[in-house]
Amino acid sequence: MLLEARVAKPTTEAGAIRLARELYGLEATARTLPGEYDDNFHLTSADGREFVLKVMHPARELSFVDVQCRALAHLAQHAPQLPLPRVIANRSGELFTSISAADGATRLVWLLSFVKGTVLAEVRPHSPELLGDLGRFLGEMDAALQSFAHPAAHRELKWDSSRARWIKEYVRHIGDERRRALVEKFIALYEAEAVPLLPRLRRSVICGDANDYNVLVSDPWPQPRKVVGVIDFGDMHHGLTVSEPAIAAAYGILGKEDPLAAAVAIVAGYHGAFPLDEAELSVLYPLIGARLAVSVTNSAHRKTVMPDDPYVTVSEAAAWEALERLEKIHPRFAHYTFRAACGLVAVPQSEKMKQWLKASAGSAASSLDADVKTAPSLVLDLSVGSTFLGAKPDVVNNPDARERLLAEMKGAGAAFAVGRYDEARPVYTSSLFGASSNPTDERRTVHLGMDLFVEPGTRLRAPLDGVVFVTANNAAALDYGPLVILQHETNDGEKFFTLYGHLTKETLGGLKAGQRVGRGEEFARVGAAEENGGWTPHVHFQIILDLLELGADFPGVAYASQRSVWASLSPDPNLLLGIPADRFPAKEPSLHETLAARHSYLGKNLSISHQRPLKIVRGWMQYLYDETGRAYLDVYNNVPLVGHSHPRVVQAAQTQLGLLNTNTRYLHDNVNRYAERLTRLVPEPLRVCFFLNSGSEANELALRLARAHTGREDIITLEHAYHGHTNTLIDISPYKFDGPGGHGKKPWVHVAPLADDYHGRYRRADARAGAKYARHVAEILERVKAEGRGVAAYIAETLPSVGGQIVFPPNYLAEVYCHVRAAGAVCIADEVQVGFGRLGTHFWGFETQGVVPDIVVLGKPIGNGFPLAAVITTAKIADSFNNGMEFFSTFGGNPVACAAGLAVLDVLEEEHLQQNALRVGAHLIESLRSLQTRYALIGDVRGSGLFLGIDLVVNRETHEAAPLQASYVVNRLRDCGILTGTDGPHHNVIKLRPPLVFSEADANLFVSTLDAILQEDAAQPRR
Repeated sequence: MLLEARVAKPTTEAGAIRLARELYGLEATARTLPGEYDDNFHLTSADGREFVLKVMHPARELSFVDVQCRALAHLAQHAPQLPLPRVIANRSGELFTSISAADGATRLVWLLSFVKGTVLAEVRPHSPELLGDLGRFLGEMDAALQSFAHPAAHRELKWDSSRARWIKEYVRHIGDERRRALVEKFIALYEAEAVPLLPRLRRSVICGDANDYNVLVSDPWPQPRKVVGVIDFGDMHHGLTVSEPAIAAAYGILGKEDPLAAAVAIVAGYHGAFPLDEAELSVLYPLIGARLAVSVTNSAHRKTVMPDDPYVTVSEAAAWEALERLEKIHPRFAHYTFRAACGLVAVPQSEKMKQWLKASAGSAASSLDADVKTAPSLVLDLSVGSTFLGAKPDVVNNPDARERLLAEMKGAGAAFAVGRYDEARPVYTSSLFGASSNPTDERRTVHLGMDLFVEPGTRLRAPLDGVVFVTANNAAALDYGPLVILQHETNDGEKFFTLYGHLTKETLGGLKAGQRVGRGEEFARVGAAEENGGWTPHVHFQIILDLLELGADFPGVAYASQRSVWASLSPDPNLLLGIPADRFPAKEPSLHETLAARHSYLGKNLSISHQRPLKIVRGWMQYLYDETGRAYLDVYNNVPLVGHSHPRVVQAAQTQLGLLNTNTRYLHDNVNRYAERLTRLVPEPLRVCFFLNSGSEANELALRLARAHTGREDIITLEHAYHGHTNTLIDISPYKFDGPGGHGKKPWVHVAPLADDYHGRYRRADARAGAKYARHVAEILERVKAEGRGVAAYIAETLPSVGGQIVFPPNYLAEVYCHVRAAGAVCIADEVQVGFGRLGTHFWGFETQGVVPDIVVLGKPIGNGFPLAAVITTAKIADSFNNGMEFFSTFGGNPVACAAGLAVLDVLEEEHLQQNALRVGAHLIESLRSLQTRYALIGDVRGSGLFLGIDLVVNRETHEAAPLQASYVVNRLRDCGILTGTDGPHHNVIKLRPPLVFSEADANLFVSTLDAILQEDAAQPRR
């Protein structure tokens, strides 16, 4: 096969302008575009229209251009929805023109409409949705090309997938022996798997070169990004239809850590638009590998001819890397994964095998001496949301867990306990299960077998006739410990395997490969915890339809992202065991079922975080876990102040709940103890407490106290403030009454400017900014007085959160409180978000401004999420409230809530969490400000301790907010396993309020992840 050589390109931009004028009557400017063989120019006409002028290499034949022109014309007619280049006829109505160049060579010239977009190679990230859209685009294009034919499409082309064996003659040019062997391996696979099927595969005219420099993508906004075009049809040919998605996938996996996931997205998108058949799906992996092998071999040869040509090596390094990653994927596993992505059963024989196993269950022997079909058993819940396991990310291989399990079995009178199949579990925490230094990375969690928990030494019997396939001591891998795999055969000669893990080491000495084991024959015994990595004694029983040449390394636990494929490879063992179905609880609803039920039963305006909702079933300290066991670093939820499921708080509430929980009409010391400790933490004269269940109730009560004390109704609040969800609190929350569904400001509500020294009217450089903002409060007080009324209270978060993680300028509250008190009103400090040491430097937000409020409001963080809130005020104000009307909150300050509250105070003190907030917060702020110097999108970093805001702007000069980018960043952080949220008037401020156990390592993970996301296209500060 000939390898073309390039020659110098004589056409200049001036020449392109002349050709446009003479051939097309266009007055235009010209800019040279990159091209490997031909001269390409971007033309812009006087009226703003854009075109691509193509002046072809002298060696290009007329038929080569004709086939492209006519294919594009065909697509314009049969797939008008696709934004492909349109061929522009010349003045004579012809699709292209033959000209004589200055060097005497004949060259063909044609003109195309210009398709705007960014080449895929320069777009980041390549999301699954974007790659899927590429597949969809190509599928729609190829569906339209099915009816297109042209003699020139039947050409000999080195990139034709059906001719890939040509590189065997050129592999010698690959100097590295290991890499040469890698190419030879993929060519051998191609010859073994693809070549025999070539006569059966569909053929049609295809683009044949949807590489990442030939695919155009839309601008970052609006999201989601779409493929807006494919350019350069120079490799168009009549070839294998399935080559189109295979070639696109070969380029789509470049630079991807998970090449199979990227390829699957493209294939699934293509299949949705233009379905692939069984044979085509089976050759995708060999074709992808062959394309990459052709690419690197071609580069190796071309370097010997033109070593300095940049086109030779443009994708070479990435292609080698992709080949090396692809090699680690078993070809049949790739095939099964492509099938599953296209809506088919992953393993073709699995449905037939399931039927056979089910039919054989009646005659199969019990694996235990006790008949598993009839003996009493206990089905365990070891799932991520299991209350049996609890919240701590512990494993079931510890003495306490073993004792609990044995006690459960004994209490149920069970002969054995059952660990369920296809259950996502939190117990696989070792790095051997994929857990990395990044705790938010996906790890293997989905159990592929069924566990039978029994006494160590329990005999195991073969359910069916079989032979020993392999024995191994896999204790180091933790999946199984000592194991045996038996091979079986159906009546039709279909082979499959049963695996038995966590056996005694002695079992292995008594068996050898090829040894026959009869149905019901004892062949193994269950090992003790000491010889199985500490696991509670049990046998892991698993059915395997295809070992994928993994032998003893076949996994017993799978990644949730690959769940359907592995579940097809390892069907439910109970098909053979036959444990009665009524012993198993109903399967938990899927995420989509849960979401549908929520929409059905709950109010439609109950919001959900993130564009792709999360189903969270477990929390531990600074982590939340979804139903698949994936961990998410929580940098957002301030309510679990000392950490999700903190054992001290949980134990305190459980213990008290087991003894008494009643209302506060009865005497109990817990409420007194808690009030005494709480008032010790606030300055004089704040000495009287009222307890409630939520911050909303507490703010509502604070207003009642202020009105009772002053005899007035009017309230001053701040712009964008939010204080709770009751009617009265909505009335004083501009965030609500000025927002969607709001009814505007009530006459008794007065809104002062938010003292925001970044976006507001008085900026940070103004030393008098605090006093100037406070002066607006004074003006409201004066105006209300002039109208013959008075103000009852000024209420504000001492560091407004919903307002955008605002830090008031110096002296703001001091000046405000002076104005308010001089007018006879009271000062309410809403400390729900920032109190209790979150700021690090101070225990309370009001301390940062050097003031003491008249009323302090606290919310659920003080109970670590248990319903507990408080209002602390002066004796004088409390006495005014004692006006004859009874105050009663049925369960506000109940014994359980106060036990939780006391435990929170203990943890704060004993674990030095305020100091931790100060230290980690300072490190986090410094790191974020370092990012600020590198990314124009970050306009401001502000806050204190573990109450921080990252203010994103599209223009640092004007401080114009960047809400689209903020939403994008928050959702991308979620994809990467980190939870944050946005706030502020424009929803452009990323708010950080993690539990106070947040560590420097957590901060580093957050910053490094944010750093990577800020490099993506949609995170750039452009409109």
